[in-house]
Amino acid sequence: MGRFSKTRATYAVYRTLGTLLDALPEPAAAGAAAVVGEIMARRRNGPRDISARHLTRVLASSSPVVEPDPELVRRWSRRAFRAYARYWVEGARLPATSVAEVTQRMWIAPGYEHLKAAMAEGRGVVMALPHVGSWEWGGAFLAADGFPMTAVAEVIEPPELFEWFIEQRHAMGLTIVPLGPDSGGTVLRALRDGLLVGLLCDRDLQGNGVEVEFFGERTTFPAGPATLALRTGAALVTAAVFSGPGRDHVGEISAPIDTTRHAALRKDVVRITQEIARHFEAYIRRAPEQWHLFQPNWPSDPGWVPPSAVPPSRVAPDERAAGD
Repeated sequence: MGRFSKTRATYAVYRTLGTLLDALPEPAAAGAAAVVGEIMARRRNGPRDISARHLTRVLASSSPVVEPDPELVRRWSRRAFRAYARYWVEGARLPATSVAEVTQRMWIAPGYEHLKAAMAEGRGVVMALPHVGSWEWGGAFLAADGFPMTAVAEVIEPPELFEWFIEQRHAMGLTIVPLGPDSGGTVLRALRDGLLVGLLCDRDLQGNGVEVEFFGERTTFPAGPATLALRTGAALVTAAVFSGPGRDHVGEISAPIDTTRHAALRKDVVRITQEIARHFEAYIRRAPEQWHLFQPNWPSDPGWVPPSAVPPSRVAPDERAAGD
């Protein structure tokens, strides 16, 4: 099968699944997600091994004296795949979910006042997000509450699939900016207009990030959130949206990170990005199974490849929409 045929097939699969999941009653869709998640968890493949490796890091960081029990790690890994399947099912159904239901099923822990106060200042807000729970549900809630989010997404093939992703997210109240020569300018204008920009940034997909310590090992994070905040004066917060309890979601937003200039730009970017990593560690520890990361992310991981060496065709659709 040629490359064109494969990309067209990918588009057809995503569109068909999206249509089917949207048509199913919610209990049936949730049941289908549980089955798919269990199948993924039982497959002996790279993602399952990498998931277990990442979860071992997270669990070990909570109790560094005791090595996590392998059986405990396996149980957490199974939960991770079930949570990932739930994320995809809910994402497919979210564009057709009413604003009233989105609002009813979203709970904001203390911290929402930080975002409201920062937005009221009119200087824009950069929201740094990890791949935890359902950030898109949070984005739909914020749009319904008067804070529509702008995010950057890497263009995927075929173009029809990328346009479909944009349409799906537009229906949620999200504005998607295709990654390219003009994306930086578009995001800067959004911040200077006092808008909210959300950036998923726990993976350095472009390979031009800065080094941080993350769960006890060195890796790289995108420098975008810190750089944007420093250059525009926008407030910088971190946030996560956890799935559950039950059908609901819980959002948490941090107080603004200190983005005053202390040193040279590069040093300040490293300092602020390290602070983002510390926030992300706390979010992930709270719900390790909801961290949707099934790819090598540290140089010590088997199969790890420097991000700059990964061609665009190797990046999956959900990774490309990460807003780095």
